[in-house]
Amino acid sequence: MADQRARYFRRLRKLRRSARRWSVLGGGLGGATAILTPYSGLGLPDAAWAAAAGGSIALALWRWSDLRALAAQPAPPPPDQRSAEQRLVAAVERLPVGRGVLTGVRRGRSRLALRGSAAARPWARLNRATSTLAGFADRLTGPAAPAVLEAAVAERSLRELANRVAGVEKSLRCAPDESRSALRAAHRNLAEQLDRGVTAYEKLVAAAAGYLAEEGRIAEEHPAAAQLDEATALLHGVATSLAELRVWGDPASGPPTGRSTPQASH
Repeated sequence: MADQRARYFRRLRKLRRSARRWSVLGGGLGGATAILTPYSGLGLPDAAWAAAAGGSIALALWRWSDLRALAAQPAPPPPDQRSAEQRLVAAVERLPVGRGVLTGVRRGRSRLALRGSAAARPWARLNRATSTLAGFADRLTGPAAPAVLEAAVAERSLRELANRVAGVEKSLRCAPDESRSALRAAHRNLAEQLDRGVTAYEKLVAAAAGYLAEEGRIAEEHPAAAQLDEATALLHGVATSLAELRVWGDPASGPPTGRSTPQASH
C-alpha cells in the first residue's frame, strides 16, 4: 500500500513536469514560427519550425490531459501503522532467535507497566519460572507432555490476572471514597489469587525438573559412561599391543622386559 501511494504521487509529479516542459517548448517554437515566417515566406526551414511547434503543443496538451485524468483519481490511502508493525514483527519472528527476542521485549514492557504495583513481584517470579521451564520443556515428553500445555495456558491466565490486579490498583487512585472499600477488597482478593497461582506454577516447574532428574536415574549407570569405559579399555589394549609389537620388531632393543629368552641347546 505504501508503494502504491508513493508511486501515485511520483507519477503525478512526473506528468506535471513533463506537461510544463512541453508547454514551454511548444510556446517557444510556436512564437518563433509566428515571428520568423512572415520575413522570409514559407520554406523548408519554416516547415520544420512549424512541425516542431505543432508537435510540442500537441504533446503538451496530451500531458496536461493525462495529468488532469490522474489528478481526478483518488490517491491510495496511507499505510496502516499497525499493519506495518505486524509485518515487522512477523519478519523478526522468522529469524532463528527472533521469537525469544520479541518475548523478552514484551515481558520487559509489561514489567515496566506493572512497576510499583502489587503484581510486580508475582510477575517477576512468574518470569523466572517460565524461563526455567522453557529451558527443558522440549525434554518433557511422554506422560509429562500435557503438563507443558497446561503450563502455557496457566501462564497466559496468570499474566491476564496480573494486569487485572494492576488495573484495579490504578482505579483506586481516582475512585470516590464510597467505592474504595469494595475496590480494596477486590484488589486484595485478586492479589491473593495471583500469588497462589504463581506459587502453583513454581511447584509445577519444580515437579517437571524432578521428573527429568528421576527419569535420568532409572538406570544404575548412564549408557554413555559404560560406552566410554569400553572405548577406553579398547584403546589401552590397542596401545599395549602396539608397544609390544614395536619392541619385538626392533632387534637392537632386545626382548621385552619380564620375558625369558630361549636357551641355546648344547
